[in-house]
Amino acid sequence: MNFDPFHIDLPVRDIIPQVKDTLKNESTLIIQAPPGAGKSTLLPLALLEEDYLKGKKIIMLEPRRLATKSIASRMSDLLGEPLGNTVGYRIRFESRISAQTRLEVVTEGILTRMLHSDNALEDVGLVIFDEFHERNIHADVAMALCREAQQVLRPDLKIMVMSATLDMPQLAHLLKAPVIESKGKMYPVEIIYQGDIDPWLLPEMSAKATIEAVYKHHGDVLVFLPGQGEIKKTEAILKKQLPDFSIHPLYGQLSPSAQFQAIMPNKHGKRKVVLSTSIAETSLTIEGITIVIDSGFGKTSKFDPNSGLSKLETIRIAKDSADQRAGRAGRLQPGTCYRLWSKATQANLQNYRTPEILEADLAFMVLDMYAWGVSNIRDLTWLTPPPQGTIAQAIEILTQLNAIAFGKITDHGKKIHHVPAHPRIAHMLVNARDENNISLAADVAGVLEERDPLGQDAGVDINKRIEALRRARKEGLSIKGLNKIEKIASNYRKIFGAKEENNLPDPFETGAMIALAYPERIAYARPGNNAQFQLSNGRIAMISHRDDLAQESWLAVAHIDARDHMGKIFLASQLNPKDLLPFVKETRKVLWDSRKGGLIASIDLSIGSIVLKSTPIKEIMEGDLEEALSSALIKEGESLLDINEKVENLQARMASLRNWRPTEKWPDWSTSSIIARNKELLAPYFSTIKRPEDFKKLDLIEILKSNLPYDTLQKFENLVPEKIEVPSGSKLLLGYSQHGELPILAVRLQEVFGWLETPKINEGKTSIILHLLSPGFKPVQITSDLNSFWTKAYFEVKKDLKRRYPKHAWPENPLDAKAVRGIQKKT
Repeated sequence: MNFDPFHIDLPVRDIIPQVKDTLKNESTLIIQAPPGAGKSTLLPLALLEEDYLKGKKIIMLEPRRLATKSIASRMSDLLGEPLGNTVGYRIRFESRISAQTRLEVVTEGILTRMLHSDNALEDVGLVIFDEFHERNIHADVAMALCREAQQVLRPDLKIMVMSATLDMPQLAHLLKAPVIESKGKMYPVEIIYQGDIDPWLLPEMSAKATIEAVYKHHGDVLVFLPGQGEIKKTEAILKKQLPDFSIHPLYGQLSPSAQFQAIMPNKHGKRKVVLSTSIAETSLTIEGITIVIDSGFGKTSKFDPNSGLSKLETIRIAKDSADQRAGRAGRLQPGTCYRLWSKATQANLQNYRTPEILEADLAFMVLDMYAWGVSNIRDLTWLTPPPQGTIAQAIEILTQLNAIAFGKITDHGKKIHHVPAHPRIAHMLVNARDENNISLAADVAGVLEERDPLGQDAGVDINKRIEALRRARKEGLSIKGLNKIEKIASNYRKIFGAKEENNLPDPFETGAMIALAYPERIAYARPGNNAQFQLSNGRIAMISHRDDLAQESWLAVAHIDARDHMGKIFLASQLNPKDLLPFVKETRKVLWDSRKGGLIASIDLSIGSIVLKSTPIKEIMEGDLEEALSSALIKEGESLLDINEKVENLQARMASLRNWRPTEKWPDWSTSSIIARNKELLAPYFSTIKRPEDFKKLDLIEILKSNLPYDTLQKFENLVPEKIEVPSGSKLLLGYSQHGELPILAVRLQEVFGWLETPKINEGKTSIILHLLSPGFKPVQITSDLNSFWTKAYFEVKKDLKRRYPKHAWPENPLDAKAVRGIQKKT
């Protein structure tokens, strides 16, 4: 290969010598460079002839399929070679590589699968993570595994992380890597804030801003919109208003040819408007763009561990995304960016986008980790550790799919891990292979993974989609929407060596397959609630009363939204109850339900939360009782316990002590801690609890104190006494704070006559604030310096008290007077 990167005028060429020198001595390097600097194309090519790569490849990870193919094609053009020679790419179900390929651009978890095939990546010398700021979950997982391989198996493996915007100090510290920055060559971009708009009017307002911009400025326009729906609405408006412009949508579901048209200049020289999702923020080079219209919104898939469902949400973008979008206008010449929000909103945007790993379904990632041999997932090197709750949800799902058991991946789990699909889909396909029904399973998988080709007007029956797919396939028709489904289905048939089938699908077989993939979405018709169904995960969902499946007793639900109260079913198939036998389990259920009076115990035949038969039991095992009551406390919390004023004061005493003496190991007696540690503190008393009122009978003061050793308890009582004796002989309650403020003693003035100094507690280290009261218990003075009060303020206070309480004695010298509890009459 005869390639000289210094002949190409891209800003990143200035750092090539420094990058080469650094990688000779360092195993990990971070590159920070703005969009358009050439980091994704020129830099990888410049490293191909390095000594540490002799006989080894470069693997570069891209977060998007379109960018993967575009970048690989651009590098091949720079080399003057066909794609698939020195440079190739691999994405899901598609690749262009050969025996000569030394630089592979990959995505969609391809790198993770390569790591599983060869843990040490023996034929790889350098792994490049491009556009790492996008915080794609595949990149985070691959980074964790690459770091593990580098530290344990391949200390010679080089890792290079490239990003346009990212918290570099945090990343550099985590990876213990140097940072090299390329300033790039960005032209100035004028930012115009249009003011905040109604999100429901995004298409209309985006079109209005576009029309305004094209008449004020030269060049092509890139409009950022949240999703396909907004793009189509905006496209319809602009095609009417700007008939002389070439209008192009750009999103992931488009065909490759349509995406290519959006990226390349118009053949006839027309000005172009590209309506894009966040796919165009980075990596892709769109020729001619000098104007950006930014709606300020994007779509993200958020996984809800409570429901086990993901839902697509439209959200405000972060500042780093806004900067990336604006930068697209300044790659070729000075540009303009219209932001459809205010400067005030801009100031309140979060700095960086939320990493996908915090919001995604982690089932595939957890299976990856178990296949790798790691069950304690958070022990790996994570820039952002995955949430423990979502991991637990993923483990539960994978256990239901028989993919993991007893902390290890099962043989079945290994089989589904080899299938390039979500574990749910892979589980369905592997089971279908065992039943010789791959063709139907492949069709079901294709429909599940792609957008609904028929839309909601066709009803929720997924079999109508499969019928349409098979009819088009049989008649050799090319139908938009169905073509992508067929591509996925054909790839699955190829993997499993199956032939296509075009007969009408058996809906019960379809339902059984969906139930395998989504066992928690088996749904049973609720008695008396037409078209409402209870799911096996405990949720309730509905379909239209007029839908063909509304009268079915059992459904297998494929697509459903995650609404808070009543979910809505979008795709499902009817189920034969006979096919549900493998899902029926006998469980001993002991749970707490305050609404039903307390403890409930039964032996149930059920499918998840759908109880088919229930038999009450009287004898409750101790372990079951403990789990039920512990769960009740965590769920219902403080409402079950008697947290009265005395308990609160005891908690405040301990909280104050923890604040005043932080180096000593005093326990946390807050209510949240009691609930979190309820097994440790309250389990010995659970045998007495059957009804909600029994919880209220628990003496929390005695329980908490009994958990301290005798000597420690005595020290506690001495350091933070509950009461303090005043000169009158009264023992009065001290008021403590949860935050460690000075304690308060509210006492009538007459009871502290003769008391010279304000008392202290905590071995004399903490003063008490005195709230001195009138005989009628009204505050007259607040002081922490009693001596000063007697010499200065007392005589002013005395005048008022003598007038208001004439029957009481108000001595001239309070230090010599006798302190009294009641009325000390004048003599």
